[in-house]
Amino acid sequence: MSEIAEKPQPPADGECCDSACNPCVWDHYYAELKTWRLEQAKRREQEKANQPN
Repeated sequence: MSEIAEKPQPPADGECCDSACNPCVWDHYYAELKTWRLEQAKRREQEKANQPN
C-alpha cells in the first residue's frame, strides 16, 4: 500500500478572513480531512482483511 498520508492541519490563526469567501480555507481543510479519514478507513479494512484468522 502507499505511504501513510499525514493528517491535514487546520488553517492557522489569521488564515481565514471571516468574509464568507467561497471556497474558504476551512472548506479546503474539511475536504482534505474527509479524504484523509476515508483513506484511513480503507487502510484499516485492508489491514483487517490481511490478518490471518
